Amino acid sequence: MLAVRELHAFYGKSHILHGVSLTVGNGEIVSLLGRNGVGRSTTCKAIMGLVPPQGEILFKGRNIAGLRTDLIAHAGIGYVPEDRQIFPTLTLRQNLELGLKRANTFGRWTFDDLFALFPTLKERQHNAAGILSGGEQQMLTMGRTLMGDPDLVIIDEPTEGLAPMLVTEVGRLLGEIARRGVSILLVEQKLTIALKISHRVYVMGHGRIVFEGSPTELAANDAVRREQLEV
Repeated sequence: MLAVRELHAFYGKSHILHGVSLTVGNGEIVSLLGRNGVGRSTTCKAIMGLVPPQGEILFKGRNIAGLRTDLIAHAGIGYVPEDRQIFPTLTLRQNLELGLKRANTFGRWTFDDLFALFPTLKERQHNAAGILSGGEQQMLTMGRTLMGDPDLVIIDEPTEGLAPMLVTEVGRLLGEIARRGVSILLVEQKLTIALKISHRVYVMGHGRIVFEGSPTELAANDAVRREQLEV
């Protein structure tokens, strides 16, 4: 589905990504772990064309490196940013409608599908998005992205700032999305949820991939967890 090869990225003269390589297969949940500031969000932005990338970014065999963000989205990659970026004065339902690639044209996800996946959103669909709780806004952002019918979703820190009960709910929802055939590249700091739902994990340190393996292998690797993940 996605193959990133020798990806480099810069902010001005600052070299942020140093040859990052990773893959995400069909229907896989792959987590990208690491401390703040190591380049995880920059990796997401480079894939989406929000930061100029150097290297190969193959999506379904096509090199999309350097394409405009809207073309990358239309190719089938959805992006859930860390700051959610909802439209606070629009209703929840109007926010969802903005996720459609074409007005009133639905793919594999309809309003009913999303409301079945996110029951709380159905109850709030006519409320202004700005008055939703943090957890509801996170579900809205994920739902809006799914309305674009992506084959791959990049999700940056979906559990940031959420209560433990909502963290568990987000993990359940991510698993359900993957079961419906959508691949997920998940950027996450909470090791517990990543180990529970991921098929494979990568760990970043200082702009490089320093570990690749299964959740079981990472759980057994005390050195990597201590040096790259634990505070």
